[in-house]
Amino acid sequence: MTTTDPDIPEGFERHFRQSPLTDPWEPLYSKRTDKAVIIGLRLARPHTNARGLIHGGLIAALADNAMGHSCAHVMGGQSSLVTIGIAVDFTGSAQVGQWLAVESDVIKTGSTICFAQSLIKADGVVIARGNATFRVVPKKAA
Repeated sequence: MTTTDPDIPEGFERHFRQSPLTDPWEPLYSKRTDKAVIIGLRLARPHTNARGLIHGGLIAALADNAMGHSCAHVMGGQSSLVTIGIAVDFTGSAQVGQWLAVESDVIKTGSTICFAQSLIKADGVVIARGNATFRVVPKKAA
């Protein structure tokens, strides 16, 4: 079910997975496509650094999250992934009130590794790019 909040772009719903790291950033939203999980949120003061800019650590963590979920999604959800390496290049900045979206592309999947890249956009303008490598690990039994 998609949200009817006019402040949230069409197709996004509350993110399907929470964690202690992301709890303070809620509400997070996501949209699944055939090839990715796009994560988004409306930027607010708790997402800023001491200078009032959106914190780079938030952007990097959301990029890691979106790329990892995208790899798992493309692989059919049968495996878990852990980050081997991640790099984020910042090309701009974002402001409180903007919609931040992390749009990922899965580059290659294999039985032990997955590669992904992402563009991080604030109101549709690219402010960062990321790439990551993930290790495929067996899912723990529930």
